[in-house]
Amino acid sequence: MTNLKNSTSSTNSKWTGMVPVEDTALAVTDTGGAGIPVVYLNGQFATQGYWRRVIAELGPDYRHITYDERARGKSKKSADYSFEAAVRDVDVVLKARGVDRPLVVGWSYGAFVAAHWTSRNPDRALGAVLVEGAQPHDWLDDAMEQRIRKLFKRLSWFMPLLRPTGLTPRLNAAQMAECNIELGKLARARNLGPVLDGITVPTRYVFASGASLGSKGDEQERIRASVDQVVERNPNIKISAKVASNHDHILKKDYRAIAEAVREVAALDRGRR
Repeated sequence: MTNLKNSTSSTNSKWTGMVPVEDTALAVTDTGGAGIPVVYLNGQFATQGYWRRVIAELGPDYRHITYDERARGKSKKSADYSFEAAVRDVDVVLKARGVDRPLVVGWSYGAFVAAHWTSRNPDRALGAVLVEGAQPHDWLDDAMEQRIRKLFKRLSWFMPLLRPTGLTPRLNAAQMAECNIELGKLARARNLGPVLDGITVPTRYVFASGASLGSKGDEQERIRASVDQVVERNPNIKISAKVASNHDHILKKDYRAIAEAVREVAALDRGRR
């Protein structure tokens, strides 16, 4: 890996290295090239490697930028794992790679980050693809909060065993639970609805079917249904596809649908120029 401070390569060249931010550093990969820059935002505890099938499907017509969030993958630990830190990190990575106007693609937690960043940056965002996330639904109550805490507590014994493989973050069970609970608060309709209503660039959702880790019954489907009202209110936002795989496997099994949504948003941007 090349440290950013020592790198003399062009921002249009292929690059892999560490980008310093606040008290940490993020592991970043940039394929370079002259294509439309696409920034990929990971699931809450996932790594940049999850996007490899989407990237391969889209190919060299796009410039692909991926990175590991704080304490995920090869990125360093931090004192701040808040959602706002995750949104700030998007700007840091873009600045480091010399990108002014990206298309942002986020899965799960990353979809929330993508929606917030896109809504806050109407003049900088080319467009967004939101994969299985950023759905305004009040799914967090006291009972759900307790379920989340218990779930991560049960998993805590086995998380350290997987950390050397890079499959789990370097956060403890309480930190992971708090990240998930914070997301539940952000997902509430009164909080997320105005964010989505403020998006002024082409934005496409890609939905999976079925459940996700920790959900029960038709919880996930009820959450997805909340987007119908968003689409009715904001003509810039549409549902591109609903695929057969579930929340956790969509990047692996239905990467073509995600790539197609990226192409759709990119084509709309070209049409606006």
